[in-house]
Parts: sequence; C-alpha cells; structure tokens
Amino acid sequence: MTANASGITAKDRMVVVGAGIAGLAAAARLAHEGLPVLLLDRQPAPGGKMRCLDSPAGPVDTGPTVLTMRAVFDELFAEMGERLDDHVTLVPQRILARHFWPDGSRLDLFDTETESAEAIDAFAGANAARQFRAFSARARTLFQGFEHPVMRAAAPSLPGLAAHVMRNPHLIRPMAPLSTLAGLLHSTFDDPRLAQLFGRYATYVGGSPYRVPGLLALIWQAEAAGVWVVQGGMHRLARALCDLAQARGAETRFDTHVERIERQGGRASAVILTDGTRIATSTVIFNGDPRALTTGALGPGCDAAAPQTLRAGRSLSAEVWAFAATPEGPELAHHNVFFSDDPKPEFDALEQGRLHPDPTLYICAQDRGLPGPLPAPERFEIIANAPPLDPAKPRHEEFDTCRTRTFQTLVRFGLSFDPIPGPEALTTPQGFDRLFPASLGSLYGQSPHGMTAAFQRPTARSPIPGLYLAGGGTHPGAGVPMATLSGRHAAAAILSDRTSTSTSLPTATLGGISTESATTAPAPSASSRS
Repeated sequence: MTANASGITAKDRMVVVGAGIAGLAAAARLAHEGLPVLLLDRQPAPGGKMRCLDSPAGPVDTGPTVLTMRAVFDELFAEMGERLDDHVTLVPQRILARHFWPDGSRLDLFDTETESAEAIDAFAGANAARQFRAFSARARTLFQGFEHPVMRAAAPSLPGLAAHVMRNPHLIRPMAPLSTLAGLLHSTFDDPRLAQLFGRYATYVGGSPYRVPGLLALIWQAEAAGVWVVQGGMHRLARALCDLAQARGAETRFDTHVERIERQGGRASAVILTDGTRIATSTVIFNGDPRALTTGALGPGCDAAAPQTLRAGRSLSAEVWAFAATPEGPELAHHNVFFSDDPKPEFDALEQGRLHPDPTLYICAQDRGLPGPLPAPERFEIIANAPPLDPAKPRHEEFDTCRTRTFQTLVRFGLSFDPIPGPEALTTPQGFDRLFPASLGSLYGQSPHGMTAAFQRPTARSPIPGLYLAGGGTHPGAGVPMATLSGRHAAAAILSDRTSTSTSLPTATLGGISTESATTAPAPSASSRS
C-alpha cells in the first residue's frame, strides 16, 4: 500500500463525510487519538443543520436553537483535555420558554421545578401545579432509567431493554407502555393547555404526540435540567469543535462534494469527489441522512448500509424563517411558543401530508436572554412544523402562503415584525431536501412513531466493513446532544475495531459511552425542535 507525501496510507486515513455536529465530534475525537482525519463537506462552513444566514444584524441561526444535556459536550471536550467553557460561552436561561395561547393566557417555565410549579399554580391552579410535579417526577424517573441503556449505549436492543425493565420494575408504570404521549398527558393534566404544552416536546424528535410513545415524556427532563444559549449563535459550537479538530491535526475541506463512496473486496475503500478526485481510505464515517446511502445517492455500493431507512416513515420537516427585524407586541423571551387553539387538527394535517393554516409557531429571539442591551434590529428564527416530502405527491413552494400562514398567525397574538422578511429568509422542506440530499426534507431522519422506533434506527457500525454512520438519522436520534452522542459512538466503534483481532469485538468505554458490539450489524428491528 502506497503512502502520500505526508506518509499517510489509505489504511491509516479516516475520511469523515459531512461536518455536522456528529461528524465534527467524531473527527475531533479521532484526531485527538493521533489518527489522520480528513473531514469533507459540500457546504462552505461547518455545522450541517447548525447553519446560519446573513442578515443586517449578523449571522442568524436557521437550525437547532435549544442546547440541553450540557454534560454531553463537557464530556466530549474533556476527553480531549479541554474545557468547553474555554471554547464557547454558554449562557444558562432562567426562563426555559415562554408560552402564549390565543385566549391571551401566558405561561413561563423556569429552570427550577419550584418556580415552574408556582407559575403553573398562578396559571391554572393548585391542582395543576400538583399534576406538574407528578409529571416532572415521572420524566426524571424515565430519563434516569433510560439514558445509559438506550441513549448512551452503542447498539441498544429491544430484548436488552426488556431485560433492563424487568430488573427495574419501577420503570414500568412511568413508561405507560400502552399509551401515546398525548394519551399519557391527557390522563395527567386536567388543563388541556398543559397537555398541549408538554405534547409539543414530541416535535423535538420530529414526531406527533398522538403517535410517539408515552416514554418520550422523558424529553421534558432533558429541558428541565437546563437550557443554555451559545453566545453568538449555535453555529459557534460547530465552529469551535471544527477548530479543535484542526488543532489536533485533522484536515478539513469545505465546498467539497462527495459523489460516491467506493467499495472493494466488500469494504469501504475510497471516496470519489465530483471533480473525479479519488481519496483512498479504509474507514469512512458518513455524517448525513443514512437514507442517502440506501437510495444509491452515494453510489451503488452502499445500498446495504441502512436498508431500514426505506421501510420506515420519515419524521417531520419545517418551514423556517431566519431574519433581522424590529418586533412590536408581547415581550419575548429567548425561546417562545405561540400555540394554536387545538393541537389535534394540526397534527392530523401533518400526518396527511398537509400544512395547517393556523400552526403552532416557535420563535427564537436570538439576542434575548443574553447579557447587554438589545440590538436593533434583532435576530429571529421562526419554525412551523411541516410534513416531509412525498415523492408520489409533489408539493410546490408557495412563498406568499408560507408568509401569510406564519405572520398573520402572529398578528392575532399582537406580534408583528418590521420589516417582514422576504424569500431569502425562508427554508422550506424542498430547501432542506436540496441541502441534505435524499432526506425528503425530514429534519430528524426516521419517524419516532411507535414503541420500537428507537430500535429501528441505524447504529454506528453499518453492515459494510469500514463504513460507519453518525448524525441525527442514526442512533440515538435527533437533537444536538443525541447527534453528538452518535459521533462519539462512531469514534468509539472505530477505536475499538482498530484494536480488535477477531470478529467478536471487545467492550470498551469512551466517556461513559458503551461501545460493546458483538457483530457489525445494526440494532435488531421489530419488522427517533431543534
């Protein structure tokens, strides 16, 4: 095997395709171990879905806005001998989110259960506050019970989870195994507004509260444990991780499009760029929607990488506005939700592939909740849920309809923006599909609907030797912390495989993440806001 001018052979080189948060986490971790890493991305800057658009007020995030589970990032930087706080400034939010309803009611949730319970007492009465405390206790129990055996496990299985629950029978009742999240919330809260509020957390993983399992009540605990704002925008976190990977020796190439992944002798052997350049390697980490591999978007040799992605439904997409303007109306926090009267018609429409005319809207007021005076104009991101694309039913982008649906809805709450943004500020499901090929515009990969959805996602080790997977479409699923964990899972799998001398791989640990895997197959399948 020949070496290049720097002495790196194809056997040594790690090629990471995609500089989203998962690809960055894997690249930095592998580079820290002294491995030669080449990181490629078709966009001009790192971040993947953590992207931004220019505005008169500076870069505006147009991707994830909520940073939770800070320990995931602290651990990642600590594994490389660094402190997260030395690379980005994180500002904790006392107000987790501010919620508005069409009847004029408003509710803030806070970073302590006591303050949130007091606010709910004032909002809906003492009984509602008691119900909230009981719900919070349930969410904590579920989060603590499933964080390590599911989220931090490299390849969780349904039999393994069943065994875990049998060893911990106190988890069975909080799981509400026969209930959807909406059903659990309906039986928990007398006030339908509170059921609507906590049901919205299903959209954090691209699902409907009427279809995801009650187990996903645990998402509330991830937020209740703390929400941080990255000063300067979420894209700063991606930039910091990219800088750290480069400091550890990783080579990065942006505006570089990988056309296909090549196989020889049954294993990954090279990536081919659109200009014809062939980069030989024995290890590829694909940080993109795994459906792209299965559809042949990266060549015919990788269609066996994640076959379940063609069988599974797709998670939600969104219409996303990112712009600068001067607001007028109700006082906003950093995170804000403007609810519709009744959530069921909207989720029914999304399930049927339609857009609802009166959607619930999330607004990130990106300059609020930070120290210092507010700038003028301010930066905003507005998100409305949308169905993924259906190849059998083409949907046309209709800017005027999108703008009316968003901004006329907000006018009914007394909120307006000057100026109202133009087409350059809007990303639709069609736009997301162009940005992230073969995703059908889905922002969260496979649908999280159904009790076994978490076990149907691809895992870090694909069935193709030398090809590893990372990103929100890979276990443990959607969200910035989950995608970061997937990158750490991929790095751990590679480090384990490089030291393995047989097909039965040893168990290793990486920052509390289990890397055990007896085979190279994905987890068993029974036929996972930003």
